[in-house]
Amino acid sequence: MTNKIVVAITGASGSIYAKILLDKLMQMKDQYSELGIVMSDNAKSVWKVELGDESYANYQASYFEKYDFSAPFASGSAKYNIMIVAPCSMGTLGRIAAGVSDDLVIRAADVILKERRKLLLMVRETPYNLIHIKNMETVTLAGGIICPATPSFYSVPTTIEAVASTVVDRILDLAGLDINSYRWGN
Repeated sequence: MTNKIVVAITGASGSIYAKILLDKLMQMKDQYSELGIVMSDNAKSVWKVELGDESYANYQASYFEKYDFSAPFASGSAKYNIMIVAPCSMGTLGRIAAGVSDDLVIRAADVILKERRKLLLMVRETPYNLIHIKNMETVTLAGGIICPATPSFYSVPTTIEAVASTVVDRILDLAGLDINSYRWGN
């Protein structure tokens, strides 16, 4: 199967993760046939504050508005097989866990779960309260993968981009994409 990927970017802090994820996906176009992007208005605002630009609009992908339920990945028949939410706000996590398909991000996640495909949530909040933990449990039991935006340091990253890349590389690994990244023991 050719990969079809949807990336959702929510208003949680951590726009650098979304930017690095999109940059890396642009370098691996041979591994997917479709790339759809959905961003909330809050995500656009946070990107501008944290990264100082509006470069989120410059990627070669299909962009969809948050309430565009005519997007192909709003249906399982379009066969999108990977969804990455990066960063994933706790509000988004909660709506996914509750099955409240009130916007395209949640509908797409619901479709990915019901079709038993890969849903990866890069949750970005600290500390977690019990509601967050129970929502993570619910999504995990439904087949989703929770991958907190928790960097690793054994590759000895020296820039903030390199630190953030440790999380993005983990997400891409979990998605089943072939990436060249630091491997423990190599």
